[in-house]
Amino acid sequence: MAERVAFWRRNRWLKWAAGGLLLVLVVAAVAVSLLLRHAEPFLRARIVDALSEHFHSRVELDAFHISLVDGLRAEGKGLRIWPPAEVRGVTVPSPAAPGTAQAGKPLISLEEFRFHAPLHLDPAKPIFIQTMQLRGLRINLPPRAHFEKAAAGRDAAQAAEQPRHGAGLLKFQVGAVECTDAVLVLGTSKPGKLPLEFDIARLQLTKIGPDEKMNFEAELTNAKPVGIIHSKGSFGPWQIGDPGESPIAGDYRFDHADLAVFKGIAGILTSTGHYQGTLRDITADGDADVPDFRLTHFNSPMPLHTHFHARVDGTDGDTWLEPVEAMLGHSHFWVQGQVVRVVVAEPGQQPHSKGHDIALDIKVDRARLEDFMHLVSRSGTPLLTGPVTVKAALHIPPGPEPVHERLKMDGSFDLDQARFTSPKIQGSVEQLSERAQGHPKEAKDGESGEVRSHMAGEFHMAAGEIKLPALVYKVPGAEIDLRGTYGLEGGALDFYGKARMQATVSQMVGGWKGLLLKPADRFFKKNGAGAEIPIHIEGTREDPKFGFGTGR
Repeated sequence: MAERVAFWRRNRWLKWAAGGLLLVLVVAAVAVSLLLRHAEPFLRARIVDALSEHFHSRVELDAFHISLVDGLRAEGKGLRIWPPAEVRGVTVPSPAAPGTAQAGKPLISLEEFRFHAPLHLDPAKPIFIQTMQLRGLRINLPPRAHFEKAAAGRDAAQAAEQPRHGAGLLKFQVGAVECTDAVLVLGTSKPGKLPLEFDIARLQLTKIGPDEKMNFEAELTNAKPVGIIHSKGSFGPWQIGDPGESPIAGDYRFDHADLAVFKGIAGILTSTGHYQGTLRDITADGDADVPDFRLTHFNSPMPLHTHFHARVDGTDGDTWLEPVEAMLGHSHFWVQGQVVRVVVAEPGQQPHSKGHDIALDIKVDRARLEDFMHLVSRSGTPLLTGPVTVKAALHIPPGPEPVHERLKMDGSFDLDQARFTSPKIQGSVEQLSERAQGHPKEAKDGESGEVRSHMAGEFHMAAGEIKLPALVYKVPGAEIDLRGTYGLEGGALDFYGKARMQATVSQMVGGWKGLLLKPADRFFKKNGAGAEIPIHIEGTREDPKFGFGTGR
């Protein structure tokens, strides 16, 4: 113990050195603290000033903090960039009227950002930030008209603007931006329309620079049908005058989207494609597959594949199909038209989406009728089979009813080589054909063979019922003109018309009964036909009832 005391007495300078070093550290800590305390407002003001100058907008930043531990670390909260409505004394109208969805909302808002950068003392080089992390980004794009007014205000004020100095004292360069929980809202000025909103679960931007095109990878949460869209492409450069005109291009993949959220249909959709354009006007080309597409009311699935070229209005989501090439089972057809969101406003309530109004022109060029009839059959067995061509206009208005009740279709069709799947109906058709050709014996023996029919006419489909005002039905030896209805639910048949036979009445009956009917032949011969007889078909698809009547 005495030796230790003697050591410190002989080396008192070590105490003074240690105390001096401690004092220096304290002073340094205080200096760094004071430096950071003064640097935070400076950097915060520099960030606000740079963003304000870049966007020609009012910028607000609630909080900003930095640390010099292991380089420069910074974080900020509550960043808001307002639309360019005020430009150095020139005021233009706000982006939306008070009380609307866009009123009083900033163009860009950010809940939180943070970054880390190494320190350097070279004023000629910017501070390089490897990755900037963002959370809670929300972009609200007002309608195009707002930016046109703001541009006019900037043009009027540009001559009066004075050059600003000092902007280059501190510069940043960002390598990548990683963002979570982002939202993009595209406003619209169209009456009766709601803004279109996209939820972006994850977004990464690279190749970031002023007035340059950025690369991005994103995961978007799709609301209807529910699923994740994976997308990769390029965006920009950002158009300050109107961000909605900023270019965008990329590829996407949409997996395992459940169509059951749309009332009346079901199936799991997968889609891939490419898109390009601007945020407000996008053109897309792609493919979509639903291996188990079905109408839930009938629940008879069919594979559906489509290849589409579409134009999307980013302000409201309205879509124009130009066109869609589709395969349902083995049937090929084309679709062209539009899908438009319908908005309703109840008294005292905010406008809300009622659904989509779908108006399409359909051309079926290489198809089998059984593929389409399968969708509207509970048993999965169609009423008729055969090659068919169709031209039709389809309309599905929004509403709570199932799709098959809301669906309306008007058009014409031509069905060749048709055959009924019901043995009872097909048997009656074959007997009719043989008798109409004057072969009653073959009709009785059931040796008529495979008789194919031909149908053509116009149709009107609405409220789950098909109306056929002028149906021409032909089999060998007979031509039948019918009009009536067919019910999709239950397959109810209700048709009336006339049958023109090649043979006379007596030839159709044959035998001794035919001899007795020979005097009556002259009453049924009309317009060059051997016999013209009133006919009616009633009952159901499973239990049809055929009848003939003279009207006398």
